[in-house]
Amino acid sequence: MFSVRLRLCVMMFLQYTVWGAWGVSAGGYMYKTLHFDGTQVGAIFSTTAVGAMISPLFVGFIADRFFSTEKMLCGLHMIGAVLLIAAGFAREFGTLLTIMQIYSLFFMPTLALTNSISFANIADSKRDFPGIRVWGTWGWIAAGLLIGFVVGGETNYQFIVAGVLSGILAVFCLYLPHTPPKAATAISEAAPGSSAGAQAAGGESIFRLLADPSFLVFVVCSLLICIPLSFYYSQANGFLVELEAPYPTALQTIGQFSEVGFMAAMPFFIAWLGVKRMLTVGMMSWVLRYLAFATLALVPVIFGLFLHGMCYDFYFVASYIYVDTRVHERQRASAQSFIAFIMLGVGMFIGSIASGWVVDRYPPEILVKATITKPDGQTIETKVPLPEWSYRTDEEHISPFAKTLHLTPDSVVKPDMIPADYSETDPYLGTVTHYDHASLVEAVTRADGNGDGEVTRSEWVIARRRQWPFIWLWPAVGALVTCAIFVVGFRDRVPVAGEEHVGFDEVGQSDPTVPGL
Repeated sequence: MFSVRLRLCVMMFLQYTVWGAWGVSAGGYMYKTLHFDGTQVGAIFSTTAVGAMISPLFVGFIADRFFSTEKMLCGLHMIGAVLLIAAGFAREFGTLLTIMQIYSLFFMPTLALTNSISFANIADSKRDFPGIRVWGTWGWIAAGLLIGFVVGGETNYQFIVAGVLSGILAVFCLYLPHTPPKAATAISEAAPGSSAGAQAAGGESIFRLLADPSFLVFVVCSLLICIPLSFYYSQANGFLVELEAPYPTALQTIGQFSEVGFMAAMPFFIAWLGVKRMLTVGMMSWVLRYLAFATLALVPVIFGLFLHGMCYDFYFVASYIYVDTRVHERQRASAQSFIAFIMLGVGMFIGSIASGWVVDRYPPEILVKATITKPDGQTIETKVPLPEWSYRTDEEHISPFAKTLHLTPDSVVKPDMIPADYSETDPYLGTVTHYDHASLVEAVTRADGNGDGEVTRSEWVIARRRQWPFIWLWPAVGALVTCAIFVVGFRDRVPVAGEEHVGFDEVGQSDPTVPGL
């Protein structure tokens, strides 16, 4: 039989492979293939946040009391497999939103449960957990490379692949270490009416921690920092697609490779920096990342992707470990679910919705009047970016506009080249977009950046972009303000004897002389 550690590592690998198979590239797919706007993309990504808010507290309660963790993981992932495959065939916003919302209710609890089953089966969370959690990063990398180089991030196949992987993970969960509900056992062993039985029966001590000013600051800042953080998760892939970065989904794995290195060094950083400095550096890394993205230059953007190791490990992973040391071992699943509710739930929900709103406030500066006819005959008067001008050697990847004007990457477009009646049919959605001739000619004229009467492909691509420098400044400022609040309000604490076994809160209850944070 494989060792417990190996099985936990494989679990983490598959857990994040499932998420990474769609969670990175879905933004580019929705923008470019489904033609969703920013608000719609933000709404789809907010489904994971809603799932994190609604289900983990309930599932954590059940896992702590009634069912073994490995069986719960099996059931949740098996249902998720069916829903992901269904999402791959959804074309309309409402349909995809409904499927992904239901899926998220089953998937998001598994993040906390994989953490809790790991903590329950290792001797030292600070020492052992980073080495297990890093395999989740390898899984995310594997998914990014698979989707980016093989499957294609702008196709619906990403959801099919994720569904198959979810089914495989569901079966594997049955071979994880048996982790029974500890609280139920503790209740049966405790004397009726005893304080031990009362503590085992509920998560009272978790919420009592909020009376600690520093822990409250930690929770509030965890919520606030996830608002700007969600801009990256929901909008970065679409940004890279518009920037025409090479293999956007695969390129984003640079962040995960960075994460592997920082994850391996987590025990050192935790001992050297402590909680407060770790979390502060993590928040400032997000500020620097967004400023790098705002340059729109490929080298700084790649540097921003590389910062993901510090952005994620120094805040998320450090937070999971910090919370684990603050609660009793019988309440690990509930505690991890609580912080998931705050960070992946409330914070990410607000951030996802906000990111869509901000993106829609900064559309391309040059838009064209157009009429879109849907398959059912319904027409919509709107404004859209310039037609896509894409060209590759194979016929399949030449855009309709490039075919009509016989354009290559080295061609130029002049206003008098625009056909009097130009429209495009989207074979994937079945829609027809008819461009207003006068508006299209005016847009081409405005796209001529140097005023020479000709529009090169690079000028055309720039004219189609959203105003990303302004978009990225919003989360950069948000992360900076949150960091300032944390630095002022949070005080780190030196553990006292015995806390590594039962949790800070347990010691605080039994020994009133133990100081607060």
